[in-house]
Amino acid sequence: MRKVGRPGTVGDIAIATVTMAALCSGVWLLRGAAETQAPPQPSVAQAVADTGPGRFVASALPPSPPDRIRIPSIRVDAPLMGLGLTRTGSLDVPPARYKNLAGWYQAGTMPGETGTAIVAGHVDNTEGPAVFYDLGAVRRGSTIEVDRRDGSTAVFTVDAVEVYAARDFPDQKVYGAAARPELRVITCGGGYSSTTGYQGNVVVFAHLTGSRGR
Repeated sequence: MRKVGRPGTVGDIAIATVTMAALCSGVWLLRGAAETQAPPQPSVAQAVADTGPGRFVASALPPSPPDRIRIPSIRVDAPLMGLGLTRTGSLDVPPARYKNLAGWYQAGTMPGETGTAIVAGHVDNTEGPAVFYDLGAVRRGSTIEVDRRDGSTAVFTVDAVEVYAARDFPDQKVYGAAARPELRVITCGGGYSSTTGYQGNVVVFAHLTGSRGR
């Protein structure tokens, strides 16, 4: 597995299956209780990226660490913590015990500046649904807001929502460098196995379309 390149850019990293394994155990579903059910998954229609020539892109913002993410369509309003790398070079994950906590890759692009910013969070924990349980229900055209430490809010519009099996995860498409301000929001999804947990990942692709505040 490739390691992260120079600090400050996502570039050609491959976080992929080793990274997401810690997010994807699906301990809650292992209970087999009648009230448990798998999280929603995106439809094929949501996987068609809306990136035509008329698609508005806002000017990039200056660098500023993010503190909070909101996805109104699925009622997400969660703090963000910085994530580093494990000793194997994969992305670390937020502590599972905090179900309403997401993380961002702090050695990479900051949400709002030019490049590909990465946010990841758990789909569930031992107590039930976690911060990105409903991520697969996000639709193209939805809004994602990221509050930044300089007092500004970066506003992103969703281009596509896709689900990938771990063995087919498109590293470059998800993590590769971008010439405009883009955001990826990632959690677990796809098929589910009682022995290995979730078999893939849900990925939301979005780009910057506005900002508020400073």
